[in-house]
Amino acid sequence: MSDFQYDYVIVGAGLFGAVFAHEALQKGQKVLVIDKREHSGGNIYCENIEGINVHKYGAHIFHTSNKEVWDYVNQFVDFNHYVNSPVANYRGKLYNLPFNMNTFYQLWGVKTPAEAKAKIEEQRAPYRDINPQNLEEQALFLGGKDLYERLIKGYTEKQWGRPATQIPSFIIKRLPFRFTFDNNYFNDLYQGVPIGGYNSLINALFEGTEVRTGVNYFEEKETFDKLGRKVLYTGKIDEFFECQLGQLEYRSLHFETEVLDCDNYQGNAVVNYTEKDIPFTRIIEHKHFEFGIQEKTVVTHEYPHEFSQDNEPYYPINDEINNALLIRYKEMALSASYRDKFVFGGRLADYKYYDMDDTIEAALSLTKTELDK
Repeated sequence: MSDFQYDYVIVGAGLFGAVFAHEALQKGQKVLVIDKREHSGGNIYCENIEGINVHKYGAHIFHTSNKEVWDYVNQFVDFNHYVNSPVANYRGKLYNLPFNMNTFYQLWGVKTPAEAKAKIEEQRAPYRDINPQNLEEQALFLGGKDLYERLIKGYTEKQWGRPATQIPSFIIKRLPFRFTFDNNYFNDLYQGVPIGGYNSLINALFEGTEVRTGVNYFEEKETFDKLGRKVLYTGKIDEFFECQLGQLEYRSLHFETEVLDCDNYQGNAVVNYTEKDIPFTRIIEHKHFEFGIQEKTVVTHEYPHEFSQDNEPYYPINDEINNALLIRYKEMALSASYRDKFVFGGRLADYKYYDMDDTIEAALSLTKTELDK
């Protein structure tokens, strides 16, 4: 008989932990999931306000070209036909995203792909011979001045908290120009939002699993480690090792949400604000993710800022310094002291920006490694 109460203690009740917990349960494993937040679901958690599923930690649109992942999530929930078509607001004028024929018409009045391509080449001409050393130079090299100044510069500088001349050029490897009148932001085969919100997906994944929220793993680490034969840790990898080698860097966000006494505020789920002087990066109107017809609406202003221990880590800063530090932490995780007891996974433990389909794919991959032995 096992000396442990559980086969796996999973630290983190987000999407990665939920997928692993579900698969472990299907294979007869006994699982305990804990999370320091007062709810499960991690960053895809939705809060019901005025009958609207509010994406509490920012807009989440499920999209993938991976049929295995799409079929997997459709076991648990049905998806609507929401298509992400954000709009950019620059000094009161609206532009469609991603960069497509609608955008080029709004910028320059061009009406054919040939005219648009010629205009882009004209815009690029002064910068064509430069060897881009930063994001500003890379964006000018790829698209020219108008696109950069109106739709890239301010938004990116707000997002990263520094001038574009101090942001590495690799952040913008290419600019996706689309020479059709197509406002669909993603090129993926499958796209949508779960009918009833993301809590329906999380609740289905956790069905039959013991989940304890409002529990800080590090306050009772020794106790929880003893409860499980193995521990799956999905939090920040540097925090697990008490930042012994130094802290990994992130960008953070905070959200200001309000109920408005009107049925439609901006006519779109996501409107980006690309001016540097406007402190938020976008306004989210949540009802439009699910074609809501409620009498009121709920909007959220999204503000980027520096990360500290008092706020949430959202975007890893995957530059050379941080990536080198990550390698050292991963080496610690694989050392003899940890590898037989602890498993690491998820966007914080892997220090990667994961879309939801990436998260599910990575969790399913780990289940094959861990559970199919």
